[in-house]
Amino acid sequence: MAWEAKRADRLAALAVEALLVEVAATPKPGLVDRANNGAHDDMDLLTFQVSAAALAPYFAEFARMGAAHRHLDTLLTQLRLIGCAAEKAMYARTGGVNTHKGAIFSFGVLLGSAGWLLAHGGRLTADAVLDVTRMICAGLCRTDYGALVQDVVPDTKGEAAYLAYGLMGVRGEAEAGFPLVREYALPTYRLRRAAHTLLNDSLVDVLLVLMAHNMDTNIIGRRDLPSLYAVQRESARILTLGGMGTKAGREAVAALDAHLIDSWISPGGSADLVAVTYFLYEMEQSDTFGLG
Repeated sequence: MAWEAKRADRLAALAVEALLVEVAATPKPGLVDRANNGAHDDMDLLTFQVSAAALAPYFAEFARMGAAHRHLDTLLTQLRLIGCAAEKAMYARTGGVNTHKGAIFSFGVLLGSAGWLLAHGGRLTADAVLDVTRMICAGLCRTDYGALVQDVVPDTKGEAAYLAYGLMGVRGEAEAGFPLVREYALPTYRLRRAAHTLLNDSLVDVLLVLMAHNMDTNIIGRRDLPSLYAVQRESARILTLGGMGTKAGREAVAALDAHLIDSWISPGGSADLVAVTYFLYEMEQSDTFGLG
């Protein structure tokens, strides 16, 4: 249907906007932002912008696939095929740099869920999309991780974290309906926006909340489990100082940024969830995706 294609394009545009807004939020400890390249020497703000633009047509395809699909139990396979094509487009535009691989997966299942809801008469609330995502991803970790064994060299940091610590990473988040977003990030973001906090500061505070709770496999992949726990503790401490809402909090964020850059630690998994949070909030605030 024409209305489904139009709304798929609008959902895709909002997802791209979420990626662009997330990377622009500053300061983000250890991450690329407007001030520095974080703990990265192969990417910068422009790399992320080019990458996000390249993903736009694939994001629309995710939503269209969801709208065209009747049965949720077979949708994930089709979404992952689109995701593989999106990854190739990303690498082609970034010169082989992984800017958005995790985000491609997350937005793939979320946009597929949103498209499915639109086609089946559902309203696009954050809870509804996350509930459908959980159904789409049922059994995902068992399928992807069940055959892994300790003596096999893992292909990804996520697989390595699973073998070493049993962590499920972004797959586990998706299979559970993104509980970090639902229980921590979205409530924080809603409170900040309701209080008319600057968008930039709201996003940084959301990042801190996620860093305080997320078992981020990006951090473990670069360092180790004790380093992850240290990041979680410091992020939580900064929030008790008031986060971006106080001078002490802002100074602590800047200090954490410097420390993570020096330690070559990048909480990339949490950054992806900031973009997811922005997308879900703005989606349910919009009149564009209602029924009709």
